Amino acid sequence: MMDAEFPEGARVGVLTTQPLGRVLDYLAPEGGCSTGDVVEVPLGPRRVTGVVWGPGAGDFDAARLRAVARVHDCAPIRDELRAFIARAADYTLTPLPQMLRLAMRAPGLGDPPSMRRIYRLGAAEPARMTDARARVLEVLRDYGGLAFTLGELAEAAGVTPSVIKGLVQTGAVREEEAPRDLPYPRLDPDLPGKPLAEDQAEAAEVLRAAIQSGTYGTTLLKGVTGSGKTEIYLEAVAQCLRQGRQALVLLPEIALTAEFLSRVEGRFGARPAEWHSGVTMTERRRLWRMVGEGGAQLVVGARSALFLPFRDLGLIVVDEEHDTAYKQEDGVLYNARDMAVLRASLCSAQVVLASATPSLESWVNAETGKYRRLTLRARFGASELPEMRAIDMRDVGLPADRWISPALAEAAKVRIAAGEQVLFFLNRRGYAPVTICRACGHQIACEECDARMVEHRFQKRLMCHQCGATRPIPQACPSCEVEGKLAPVGPGVERLAEETTALFPDARVAVLSSDLFGSARALKAQIEAIAAGDADIIIGTQLVAKGHNFPLLTLVGVIDADLGLQGSDLRAAERTFQLMRQVAGRAGRAERKGLALLQTYQPEHPVIRAILGGDEEAFWRAEAQERLAAGVPPFGRMAGIILSSPNVQEVFDFGNELARRDGPLRAVGAQLFGPAPAPIARVRGRHRVRLLVKADKTAPLQAALAQWLAQVRIPTNLRLSVDIDPQSFL
Repeated sequence: MMDAEFPEGARVGVLTTQPLGRVLDYLAPEGGCSTGDVVEVPLGPRRVTGVVWGPGAGDFDAARLRAVARVHDCAPIRDELRAFIARAADYTLTPLPQMLRLAMRAPGLGDPPSMRRIYRLGAAEPARMTDARARVLEVLRDYGGLAFTLGELAEAAGVTPSVIKGLVQTGAVREEEAPRDLPYPRLDPDLPGKPLAEDQAEAAEVLRAAIQSGTYGTTLLKGVTGSGKTEIYLEAVAQCLRQGRQALVLLPEIALTAEFLSRVEGRFGARPAEWHSGVTMTERRRLWRMVGEGGAQLVVGARSALFLPFRDLGLIVVDEEHDTAYKQEDGVLYNARDMAVLRASLCSAQVVLASATPSLESWVNAETGKYRRLTLRARFGASELPEMRAIDMRDVGLPADRWISPALAEAAKVRIAAGEQVLFFLNRRGYAPVTICRACGHQIACEECDARMVEHRFQKRLMCHQCGATRPIPQACPSCEVEGKLAPVGPGVERLAEETTALFPDARVAVLSSDLFGSARALKAQIEAIAAGDADIIIGTQLVAKGHNFPLLTLVGVIDADLGLQGSDLRAAERTFQLMRQVAGRAGRAERKGLALLQTYQPEHPVIRAILGGDEEAFWRAEAQERLAAGVPPFGRMAGIILSSPNVQEVFDFGNELARRDGPLRAVGAQLFGPAPAPIARVRGRHRVRLLVKADKTAPLQAALAQWLAQVRIPTNLRLSVDIDPQSFL
């Protein structure tokens, strides 16, 4: 259907990205405008960006209407994206302008096409190196050859433009005149992919047929770690490109992007477009414009790439679909996995949800026939699944300051002697989670949060993992001021590295933790070095569980397999199961047989038994039965209400007022729990209170929540967030 055209002077409705909560009426400019056009409109004394959302409402005096200032020279926001924004806003109870802002996150959309001066890494080395010059060159290397404007590069490196100009004269930086917003190199879908085994070829053919149908559908692609899921969905991408449609691959971590881009380039002969926080603003603008014009065939990105203005989106792949990184926990609260399904349904696209350990929600949808399911049971090529065993730590008797059992240490020595690699996994960043004073018992806490500060000894600082605040490690106790009595309690990866170095003095030890790398490039370089054999022992957090391939790695030792089983999170068992299976899957991915040893004080726990037994379907069935009996997701609905204020009395008073007015919730059979202090009751100086709403699967929850919350006026200092389908209860 063609967009409605509005001639000059016609009344049009424009949705801006400003927090006004509604569409505003304007007059169409000279030359008219169309629904979906990106426009600039006057708002008070300013000019702001907006989108023509349709005809004006007509409830404002026409004589006082102002005209649209101009229509930007870029592709319009198409019907399906406007529908997606509106449906997503309704589902998440997010104001429409706030949701639109996710789709307009690119600078200079109104700038006309022109030449621009850009800066890239040159071939020469400057004769004289200064700290400022080194920072410029490091930024250019970190971004892998991407182009910067002068202002962007100066800001990223923290230098003045004159430093960059000086490097241009030495040849260390190239200055070029380039057209703005060139299309991306064309990908060739007919280049040969890797040879596929029989079950892989069958799965790829099913996906190709689904895409060829041109209709909506969702497929759960479940396969053990190393089974070739990536190669299969790249065949689906190829089919999508053959049909002239666009594809989007979502990844949970930037750290995975570099390796994946190389695989895409090997398959299609060119690199795809990228959209994530590591991309320059210049490249963001280029990508935003090119996806709308069809100049970008394949986008690899983070969750926010779902809101790009694709011209013809035919396939969305959500890799590692179970990963919690797909849930945005601040600003607009949404789950990219669920939003991918919604967007695909509106543009007749296919969705592939790929995982070795799918979320229970996706598993149930596949079991009930809502999603198609493709299962790969064998690893790709000659590699075999690792053997899994438990080490019962109750029988070990380790000293209080040691965490590697003799059995794990002995197994590691055997593997290292054979020229193989070992991974010690502990999902705790830093050196120690708690620092306590042995004189007075004081535990060092964050001044702004109800959280203990974590010692990061490599950086010589204490850090709050809630708000990011840091401070130097003190010599004296902040409470009793006695020196020399502060002691770390419990292990983090840095402390584990210290113990490992003492146990294996001749081994090369590498630590993989997100806080230890200043850039994605530095992390990528370390991962590549490890894969090439530059480390004997890898110590890592959950970062290592996500998609990395270390051919020499044959032994995984999980230091604390019980860690994720603590607490009352309804997904604790599921997440522990997923993480342990994913980590164990790092072992034995080449020709050598792998072994995974899980150190546990609860070997009889159902989750630990399920991990060791390898009967994943039995685990999912048991977990599904427990959730069904409790009436919780995916068999029920939940919504979290998070209140925060600098004033603790105000936030509780408001929570109690909400609880007293729960009539709209009771009318749809929903239950309200709370208000209660959040498990982390203070973050960044704001006191936090939670309410939880639980309802039947078929209850009209969003409508009831909207009616309930409309009864109260939110105080100025108080923030209220609605989290539909909460993943975290902190």
